[in-house]
Amino acid sequence: MTASATLSVDAALSLVVSEIEEDIVLGFLHPRERLVEDDLMRRFKVKRHVIRAALNELVKLGIVERRKNIGAVVRSYDYAELEDLYDMRDLLEGEAARRMACPAAPEDVARLRALQAAHDQAVIDNNPRLIFKTNMAFHAALFDLCPNRVMVAAIRYHFTQTHAVRSASARSAAAQARSRHEHRAIIDALEQGRREALVTLCREHIRPARDEYLAINQHHFKRDLPDRKTAS
Repeated sequence: MTASATLSVDAALSLVVSEIEEDIVLGFLHPRERLVEDDLMRRFKVKRHVIRAALNELVKLGIVERRKNIGAVVRSYDYAELEDLYDMRDLLEGEAARRMACPAAPEDVARLRALQAAHDQAVIDNNPRLIFKTNMAFHAALFDLCPNRVMVAAIRYHFTQTHAVRSASARSAAAQARSRHEHRAIIDALEQGRREALVTLCREHIRPARDEYLAINQHHFKRDLPDRKTAS
């Protein structure tokens, strides 16, 4: 998609940011890959200041980084950074699940089921960008059930930072099937008031993407990885 000349600067900026974000999580752009301004200008048909502003936004989101003498690149992680990031997600998402009303209100359960139905349909239609968007919508609605708004904002920030990590399995049919199954199990636990199951499901849901990224990128890490068993 290109940013039409009729779009406002803000709309064009939003389009560029969202499409590059999707490209990263879907693996069309890879960790350490350069984001060349001239290439992006041609792709989106926008001026350089729009691309630079978009790259700045992506840096703020934590999914692009600037490297000296190289420029903007898709963010990558060393082993310690990855462990720290997922430790934080585990703590935040597990604690958020503990603070949600459980059982959830019927209208909240209905909203989650509707969002998951949209995600299911995107998978059936084999629409990668819509799969990403509907997955994001499901997770946003789920953690919005946590009453601590600062915690919710922190979850969203750290979730976004793992876009490049999730790219390792984002287009895997097996990963999509597992994710859909886990989403439905999370909704069931919320509806049935099974608090400890909900906490466990939310914590375990994040691990397979991390483990897949570690397996694929092991040669980039400076020290050997410990043996892992991928969560099922």
